[in-house]
Amino acid sequence: MNIDNILSIKTRIKDRFRTVRRTAKMSQMTLVQRSGVSLGSIKRFERTGEISLTALIKLSQALGYEGDFDNLFVRKNYQSIFDVVRDGGEHAK
Repeated sequence: MNIDNILSIKTRIKDRFRTVRRTAKMSQMTLVQRSGVSLGSIKRFERTGEISLTALIKLSQALGYEGDFDNLFVRKNYQSIFDVVRDGGEHAK
């Protein structure tokens, strides 16, 4: 994976995070209080995409998205194209 791919992934994640926070009508300060993550860390994450895994999990919990981590690094082993279609192709690669 090259640096452009990494930057692209970080940008998508930080943009989705900011959208979710704003859609929830949650200020950065409210998120600080609910998550225990510092304001500086939240601002840096929304600006650059840089954040520790622990802080990202705390922010996800505060926004109700901690379950999304359960499927990280999970890939199903499909036996046929029919399995992919039946499953909706969520984890197919």
